[in-house]
Amino acid sequence: MARPPLTLAALATAAVPGLEVRAVRAHTRKSHGAFDAVLVRTTDDRMLVLRVPRSQAAESEQSADLVALRALTPGIRSRLPFAIPELVGQAPIDGTRAVVTTFVPGAPRTADELTEYDGIATSVGLALAAVHALPTGFIADAGLPRQSADESHDAVVELIDRAADTGHLPAALLRRWEEATDDAALWRFRPTVVNGALTADSVLVDGDTVTGLIGWSALAQGDPARDLHWLLTSRGAAAERALDAYFSARDGGADGHLPQRALLYGELELARWLLHGVEARDEAIIADAVGLLDGLVESVHDRSSEPLSPETGPILTVGDVERMLDETPRESAPREGGASLLTDSYDFSELERREAGERDAAPFDATAPIPLDLSDWGDAAPVDGEVSIGGDGEGDAGGSANDDAGDGADQRRAAGEASGADAATDAQARRNAASS
Repeated sequence: MARPPLTLAALATAAVPGLEVRAVRAHTRKSHGAFDAVLVRTTDDRMLVLRVPRSQAAESEQSADLVALRALTPGIRSRLPFAIPELVGQAPIDGTRAVVTTFVPGAPRTADELTEYDGIATSVGLALAAVHALPTGFIADAGLPRQSADESHDAVVELIDRAADTGHLPAALLRRWEEATDDAALWRFRPTVVNGALTADSVLVDGDTVTGLIGWSALAQGDPARDLHWLLTSRGAAAERALDAYFSARDGGADGHLPQRALLYGELELARWLLHGVEARDEAIIADAVGLLDGLVESVHDRSSEPLSPETGPILTVGDVERMLDETPRESAPREGGASLLTDSYDFSELERREAGERDAAPFDATAPIPLDLSDWGDAAPVDGEVSIGGDGEGDAGGSANDDAGDGADQRRAAGEASGADAATDAQARRNAASS
């Protein structure tokens, strides 16, 4: 049961010696019921927030938040263009503790609202860039977590494996995420200071300006893309403007693959929601997570979702494959089995010429008969060891040899066509597997 505001106001006076309360009111600010909280106005016109955790998880979050707030010294805070809560006092209550911090002005907005217009989107991008530009030394000094690029990659792989083990993860998403983790270029970045748990709920704004960031329980050194996942999955018209402002403020400090990783982290939030439901044995949460994952699969299949890996190219249809096979010259050297779909075996410059309307020169047919002028041979007697071409028996033998050569060429052409059909069939089977 929630504690009454007056009870919490009295607790604030115990947490902060000499504090005199003028007014108090309930304060939620999207805490989702995890805390009993009040906004306190003091007699010297200070605005303070008191929060008491209502669960073990909330208590752990509050403890981590306190460590982070202590690590964010005045010198560090002076580098940020917005306010951060400051610890004022604390007091024990019912086996846990009440924590009093300064009140950070501003109103929360949804992710779509924070990326709706250029002005506010720019302020969001600049705020995130300021966090990631902080010197990393204080993270180690405070004993906060530090994660290298390789460790960030391994943590993502472990999360994907856990989600796959539930049996609820669609195969198409598993392949999409595994392709992203297999792309080594995607995971070459320099770790920065990160909020670590940043969402749209963490951002406070006044008009078009970010006035504060709250919720620092996951402060660490790690992948900066973790703080941008909600930005890449928002639907605001100015989301790209926020990203542009971020990159501009980082001035070359951000790697080019950060947007792909941020999108991956955003999609993995659905996996985390699924795992939460499985661990809590809550069928309603599991069903909700499965529905969200299925919706993501649809957006991937209709290509409304951006590719996660910069190396991902367009997917060829079976018709595209068959057309390329038909247009590949048959006179080329025979390929090894299974190699007929390699892109480096096709001359794309020839395809470009054909699409431009240019006509190819008639190909040289090595199997065509070569006309011979035998007028100079006359009735000359054959030299010892020569085979006569003009005799009756020898002429029949020559015709038979030519027929055999023609039959051999036809067999080679038929074999080539069969190989192309097999390759197209194999491509169809792979696409069927990918869409299942």
